[in-house]
Amino acid sequence: MRKVFVGYTSYQDVVYQVAKHSIERQSKDVVCYPIIQQSLRDLGVYTRAADKMGATEFSITRFLTPYLAGYRGWVLFCDNDVLALTDVNELFDLADDKYAVMCVKHNHVPTDKYKLDGQIQTIYPRKNWSSVVLWNCNHPKNKLITPELVNEVSPRFLHRFMWLEDSEIGEIPLSWNWLVDWYKEPQDGKPKFLHFTDGGPYFRNYQEVDYHELWRNEYAHYAGRDFTLDDIIDNVVFDKKSINAD
Repeated sequence: MRKVFVGYTSYQDVVYQVAKHSIERQSKDVVCYPIIQQSLRDLGVYTRAADKMGATEFSITRFLTPYLAGYRGWVLFCDNDVLALTDVNELFDLADDKYAVMCVKHNHVPTDKYKLDGQIQTIYPRKNWSSVVLWNCNHPKNKLITPELVNEVSPRFLHRFMWLEDSEIGEIPLSWNWLVDWYKEPQDGKPKFLHFTDGGPYFRNYQEVDYHELWRNEYAHYAGRDFTLDDIIDNVVFDKKSINAD
């Protein structure tokens, strides 16, 4: 059974549920697990202070993926705002044991100040590299990524994979982390894994993003009924006071 760890933000449960549904619906012998910050805090695994610059509850907890996988095998991490368009076993089949991690090496420099219906857009080198990552949990360098380290080091150290040499970071095709409204068909290829990095159709201000109809269709399949904006808004709680994370 192949494992996919998905970032989870408590006020966006429906976004996670649709991502999980899309992955498991199309992929045999693949199971998704949410990375829930509060659960990790309750267990004493995650103890660092809230990151005021973070837009989600998993911007740091994502790096606990090797620990959560028991430092065994290849596993996938992805943000919650993804949509699988094909079998993710095809992505697992690209795993190469000479690498510690594999990701799309975007050159992504956003121009907007905000994303996700009001969150500040941060710009840093290797942005979005850590949003879809194949982790080689057997790699000795990844044994360094303990809860103690994740709780202490800077976000920059983690998001830039600074515990690794560049030669230990493998590359996967951008189709597996297709930044919606940034990459375009056909010049950039064809997507297999959509990433609504700036905001998806579950936000009022992002109703007409590229591929919005695919997310709507997946929601309808998940919920057993047609998509309505008000229905989604009722399930995505925009209480900015609850954003204590990262």
